[in-house]
Amino acid sequence: MNISLPDLSAVDALGARVAQKLRAGDVVALHGDLGAGKTTLARAIIKACGYEGEVPSPTFTIIETYDPPIVRLPLVHADFYRLENPQEVEEIGLDDYRVGAVLLAEWPENAGGFAEEPGCLSVYLNVADEGRIAIVEGGANWLGRMP
Repeated sequence: MNISLPDLSAVDALGARVAQKLRAGDVVALHGDLGAGKTTLARAIIKACGYEGEVPSPTFTIIETYDPPIVRLPLVHADFYRLENPQEVEEIGLDDYRVGAVLLAEWPENAGGFAEEPGCLSVYLNVADEGRIAIVEGGANWLGRMP
């Protein structure tokens, strides 16, 4: 499904729709070039899950976590841009962070990808004329609950 994102309010609205449908164990894989809006969409999802503070980019920390009661369900926001090898996700303990949580993954291909997981919602962000286009594809667990 293609979604036009002409401005930040449209990104926030998509983030709210995704957040509303999230379940523990889901992955939201955010794809796109630098500046395509991956972090902006991740922030919109986190805020729509109830977080009211500043949402830092995990570019340098790689992983930021958000736990109830500040959000409605545990969230792991990961930015895999700096990973050079997918096996590095084991070194940072990603599987431990993911237990019972939703993973918001920027640059998922650097972590080996998650598209094969039935709970993966892949969002491909592309810069368009004066905004963005999001191409959204859901795994088997997203059937009937696409945002």
